[in-house]
Amino acid sequence: QQRFRADDAVHDGDLERIAQPLDVLGVNYYSRHHVRGGPGETGFETAYPGADHVEFLAPPEPTTEMGWGIEPHGLRDLLVRLHTEWPVPPILICENGAAFPDTDVDADGVVVDHDRRQFLAAHIAAVADAIDEGVDVAGYLAWSLMDNFEWAWGYGKRFGIVGVDQDTLERTVKASGRWYRDLLAAHRAARTG
Repeated sequence: QQRFRADDAVHDGDLERIAQPLDVLGVNYYSRHHVRGGPGETGFETAYPGADHVEFLAPPEPTTEMGWGIEPHGLRDLLVRLHTEWPVPPILICENGAAFPDTDVDADGVVVDHDRRQFLAAHIAAVADAIDEGVDVAGYLAWSLMDNFEWAWGYGKRFGIVGVDQDTLERTVKASGRWYRDLLAAHRAARTG
């Protein structure tokens, strides 16, 4: 079995290319990984190049349908650390969301996804906490707008705030999408007076 290491992806000219200044730093955050040092030479099987000396621990409860721990404080910690330890440009949260079963449907056919709404609300609050600590956040994008194809899971895991019927392709805004719409409208109204 061939294994890839972190420096397998480094090529001539990369340092010059990445030395260019950034206008914005994009951050994707779903959860934290809890790890501890492993045995070194013998290594652990891992999907992360160069991390075969790291043991990945079980995430804390509760978890998403992907088995990822729900840890909004990790997003705040990441943003504050980026802000305090490195001179970064404004930060854009490009992806933040979670897959949940989406099995609760009301009489109107709307997915009542309380878990997703709570996940988004807690993470948006964590971003607000980071802003209060001086982090320059340019924006936040919920992942994802619609149920989508996940590379390792196909259409089986649903992240969207808009549901997609895979047979008819009909789209229905989930309860979390309605909540997010209302949150954005209230924020816009507060900013415009």
